[in-house]
Amino acid sequence: MAAERTGSRDSIMEMDARNNNEKAAAYDPNSDFEAATIVPDPSERGTTSGKDSPTASDEPVQDPNIVDFDGPEDMANPMNWPMKKRWQNIAVISVLTIITPLGSSMFAPGIPRILAEFNEKSTITATFILSVYILGFAFGPLLVAPLSEIYGRSVMYNTGNCLFLIFTICTALSNGIPMMMAFRFLMGVAGSVPITLGSGSISDMMPVEFRGRAMAAWAIGPLLGPCIGPVAGGYLIRAAGWRWVYWLIAIVTGIITVFTFFTLRESYAPVILERRAARLRKETGNPLLRSKLADNTTTPIEKLKTALIRPMYFLFCVPIVTLLALYVAVTYGVLYLLFTTFSLVFGQSMLGSGYGFGEGEIGLVFIPSAIGMALGIVVFGAMSDKLVTQKISSGEKHRPEIRLTPLLTIPAGVTLPVGLFLYGWTTHFGVHWIVPMIGVVIFCFGLMGIMMACQNYLLDVYPKNAASVTAALAVLRSLAGALVPLGAIDMYIALGLGWGNSLLGFISLGLIPIPLLFFLFGERIRGVKKVPTATEA
Repeated sequence: MAAERTGSRDSIMEMDARNNNEKAAAYDPNSDFEAATIVPDPSERGTTSGKDSPTASDEPVQDPNIVDFDGPEDMANPMNWPMKKRWQNIAVISVLTIITPLGSSMFAPGIPRILAEFNEKSTITATFILSVYILGFAFGPLLVAPLSEIYGRSVMYNTGNCLFLIFTICTALSNGIPMMMAFRFLMGVAGSVPITLGSGSISDMMPVEFRGRAMAAWAIGPLLGPCIGPVAGGYLIRAAGWRWVYWLIAIVTGIITVFTFFTLRESYAPVILERRAARLRKETGNPLLRSKLADNTTTPIEKLKTALIRPMYFLFCVPIVTLLALYVAVTYGVLYLLFTTFSLVFGQSMLGSGYGFGEGEIGLVFIPSAIGMALGIVVFGAMSDKLVTQKISSGEKHRPEIRLTPLLTIPAGVTLPVGLFLYGWTTHFGVHWIVPMIGVVIFCFGLMGIMMACQNYLLDVYPKNAASVTAALAVLRSLAGALVPLGAIDMYIALGLGWGNSLLGFISLGLIPIPLLFFLFGERIRGVKKVPTATEA
């Protein structure tokens, strides 16, 4: 009997070896199969039936045509990339987010010269020339975010760069204010790509304990770009004219476009797996191979429809996103209100006492904004990640609400009205320019804290839909940035710089409880609404 069992076992081993040899001969050794997990067909396993069969299993049989990452250490998975490669990708994205916001405010010191060249005297036109660009930031994300979740991040970055370059050149060649406004709007639409997708790319690559620092590096662009642009723009406009602002941006964009094409890597896992599945289908001739993350239950049209609806769904139907987006929008709108009136407040102006600054000096007025934001990035970025790391190292499960801890959000919220009160009343009474600039530093420091706390929190809550959530934030934030400044001059004329900025400060003060509300009850509230699927949309 023992000899029979031994012979039977040897026969089974020989059959298994023969099956393995046949499989090895059937597949091309140079194919990409070693980089994908494809479960073999159960019929190819040398199994026997029966309760006592040594190969019998109660585990569910997986579909042999599913293409997945090759285990938890597959280097094709962005979460497994070397940290150096991740930071290189984030560095490239951060550079893009600095370049595109430059177009929003770099020419701000030259607005009086532009109005004179085209014989325009309307104060609304003076502010809308600047804010129409931000209006493009509002509409661009509605298209950019859903397309990135279908076609991937890298193709959107590269397409956005090319379009931004074309529209910048067209703006430089403008022969009237309507033409300039039209192409500045299109510049904003194309320039919204890195601002919309940056947080999604970070979510693709970075574990939760590193996201705060990564978000801080990425946030430098959309916030510091509008601050540092006018510094160089003021002197450039005085020396060579306002058109050279756009020629300079076009030259830099052209260089960055070529660099990005060769350096930026795709980080969206569903697109990476879909490309792998397509390559394997071509190599093997098996049309049934498909990505594990692919949604095969809906048509491409339904997927696109759902993707287009999702940002608006988040903005209007998910209370967490709605209220935090409102808070961010108010702070962003006030920031651009200050930007659009700096040239009027510190130049030869009807607002306040007037400081008599020229075009070059007005550009320098934006430096305190950059200082305040840089301080906010360093302080709040480091503290946010430190809190998360402490929780994880103590064995606790990570709760996104830690990003909204009162230790961060209350001081940041309080500094907003403090900065506005100081800026408003010192400019009202013509106090030395250094004092209102200190108020701007304080305001921008708090703004950075609020922006980072809200974005990091929503990124942790909705990591799979990071691009759509960021688009929802960008829509309301950019609408506020574009529309709030339109009434700035009339408000300051009616109320004065002191009470006008105090009004904005009181509004900021009233919004402080919003992050506290979600810190206490966010876990309960965020379970109320679910993200819609294609079939539900």
